[in-house]
Amino acid sequence: MKLFPPAAITLLSTTLMSTAAAEPCAHGWTTIADARTSKARGVDLGEPGDSTGDLLTFDQPLLNETGEPIGTNSGFCVRTRIGHSYQCQWTLSLPDGTIQVAGREFDEGATMIPIVGGTGAYAGAAGEMRTVNNGDGTFTQTLYLDNNRQTTGNR
Repeated sequence: MKLFPPAAITLLSTTLMSTAAAEPCAHGWTTIADARTSKARGVDLGEPGDSTGDLLTFDQPLLNETGEPIGTNSGFCVRTRIGHSYQCQWTLSLPDGTIQVAGREFDEGATMIPIVGGTGAYAGAAGEMRTVNNGDGTFTQTLYLDNNRQTTGNR
């Protein structure tokens, strides 16, 4: 098994906020993914180095905007386009339920990831999550739930 460089690994950390972490607003709500303490693990499945088919797995903490733990995000990504993007799927585990996201995550810049479902307070969740690499091993995540499918959890 080969470990990928931190820049490639931190790209994959994704998160969502807990209802205890922030209140939703017209612009979405924010949390921080912390890839500094639990880095993604890479499995080099293709040609040596960054290549199509390589796999990343992760189980990392989610923090609120003040740095307090609010949950975890666990999942995997498969390299689909070298130097461009991964195809990812992961589950964000929060105190009152889970949210599942899946889609393409870009190597650089902001990425919009579809919210494909949830459990508990997030049952039927739909919308998008915007993730931005802060360059310090953390990611700012903003969640935009589709109001027509938003659930009644402790928001």
